[in-house]
Amino acid sequence: MNRRMLTALVALVGFFIALYLAFYKTGVIGTLACGSGGCDTVQSSRWADFLGFPVASWGVAFYAVVFALAFMATLERWADSRSLSLALVLLTGWGVLFSAWLKYLELFVIHAICRWCVVSAVIAVVLFALAVLDWRATRARDEAPASDA
Repeated sequence: MNRRMLTALVALVGFFIALYLAFYKTGVIGTLACGSGGCDTVQSSRWADFLGFPVASWGVAFYAVVFALAFMATLERWADSRSLSLALVLLTGWGVLFSAWLKYLELFVIHAICRWCVVSAVIAVVLFALAVLDWRATRARDEAPASDA
């Protein structure tokens, strides 16, 4: 399994976690399996919405786009695409920054921790690390001198 496939797989895991939280926030499911009660506090806070949409829905969209780009990058046509690698770095970097902001809100404003949100933030960091490694590999491949045949 190459880095781009792993990125797509990790994004898919994040997608399902965000979808679970979005289903709870929108009332599709009634209870949230959290264990600490912090998830309910975070999900019912005024910070659980961003620009009129649940934060979890933004997470669903984020992970779906990362999955689509990573999956697209596994196709032969895009295998050597440095710009696609850069797009993944920029998108996942934004995801890390957004997750860090949400963790700040949980710790210092809401005073509650959602375990699912922490897992989502860890996934965002893993996606960013994978994207950076992939971008560096494509950059190194592009800068390598052509071998004489």
